[in-house]
Amino acid sequence: MNDIAVGAVDVDVVVIGAGQAGLSSAYHLARAGIGHVVLDHSPRPGGAWQFRWPSLTYGKVHGMHALPGMELTGADPLRPSSEVIGAYFAAYEERFDLRVRRPVDVTAVRDGAAGRLLVESSAGTWSARALVNATGTWDRPFWPRYPGQELFGGRQLHTANYPGPQEFAGARVIVVGGGTSAVQHLLEIAEAAAETTWVTRRPPVFRDGGFGEAEGRAAVALVDERVRRGLPPQSVVSVTGLPLNDAVRAGLESGVLERRPVFDHLTATGAGWADGSRVDADVILWATGFRAAIDHLAPLHLREPGGGIRVEGTRAARDERVHLVGYGPSASTIGANRAGAAAARAVRRLLTARPEPVPALPAR
Repeated sequence: MNDIAVGAVDVDVVVIGAGQAGLSSAYHLARAGIGHVVLDHSPRPGGAWQFRWPSLTYGKVHGMHALPGMELTGADPLRPSSEVIGAYFAAYEERFDLRVRRPVDVTAVRDGAAGRLLVESSAGTWSARALVNATGTWDRPFWPRYPGQELFGGRQLHTANYPGPQEFAGARVIVVGGGTSAVQHLLEIAEAAAETTWVTRRPPVFRDGGFGEAEGRAAVALVDERVRRGLPPQSVVSVTGLPLNDAVRAGLESGVLERRPVFDHLTATGAGWADGSRVDADVILWATGFRAAIDHLAPLHLREPGGGIRVEGTRAARDERVHLVGYGPSASTIGANRAGAAAARAVRRLLTARPEPVPALPAR
């Protein structure tokens, strides 16, 4: 221990988060021989996947890419994705000896002495030469605000605590949101609920046909452009459109996926529109997405006037010691894998360019 930060543990790199992005980063840091610690606030392996609703089976998951160096094989498509991917992440951590510390809540990252960063947490403080932030979005569900919202006498839920369709038996349910989660919720809930209503801010765009590499690059480029301008990132999924599979086609034909414009206000018994129409409801399910969980980085003043953190590659433009993976264009599983490798390469260059001074030998 040295005097860089009293009581802090010295390490080259701290990785915050042990989802896809964090584990990918730790894997590549280990391969590069860079000392690091992984701090994860979740109670067990699995990243955000461990909190997914039970009816989201592995067979319903789309676009899940394996972590680097270890494929996910032989998974039962009927098993809950939380169990399949949780077990896979646990096996991955063990195979590559990643030694994730959990549950650890990181509360703040600050400037320290001698060019280091101080990572403050519920398990103590680490003094690091660089930081890889891989905290994702699951911990910051976005709840829009509408007039009268506090008057609604029914139940309000978010995708983050969606319990599965059985909880909505016999209920009148309004689902708010135009993304994949909203569609999945609707198709499930409609089989149990007395009535469902789907509302979105914009008309949904359904994607028929293939979604190849060129389309994927174009979608990521749109998200990347916002991040480069310092704007809050949109999810990659938000710019790709909704896949028009057999289940969605059936939902469109049955009317379950008949969309209404979002309401203007809420009442004690439901929702109302400016034209005087209304819908009574027992439950409002907000499938309105998530925001990046980066409040712990606030002491570093990384945000731009537009509200986001400007990122070049994976590096925060305002601080070369800080890398963000699973943020903006790397918020998909394949994007997180690539970003983890890129962050490890960039960190290695930084540590090489900024070697630590060799302590002087004591005088004799």
